Amino acid sequence: QVQLVESGGGLVQPGGSLRLSCTASENIFNFNSMGWYRQAPGKQRELVASIDVGGTTNYSRSVKGRFTISKDNTKNTMWLHMSSLSPEDTAVYICNARSLRVNAWGQGTQVTVSS
Repeated sequence: QVQLVESGGGLVQPGGSLRLSCTASENIFNFNSMGWYRQAPGKQRELVASIDVGGTTNYSRSVKGRFTISKDNTKNTMWLHMSSLSPEDTAVYICNARSLRVNAWGQGTQVTVSS
């Protein structure tokens, strides 16, 4: 069973930056795609950013230009660098990895943007 562990969340002031990490228990090259989702209280889970096996990235309209998704297959790790954060970005950020046989989720890491 694939394990995904997120880290890097926390409290940050508006306009600040954070980098989230997601480390997998197996080689991430095995996954067709990986992504970051977020879920705010009372809201549906939404896809924030994704990256496929070839490195092609996609972003939601709300974060494009502010967030950057990346990965390193040699470290089995994916990152989400977030900048120009606003209170609207406050949510639990959850890592996802998918292949034909896998649809794995992490436990999530809380990001709170507040002054």
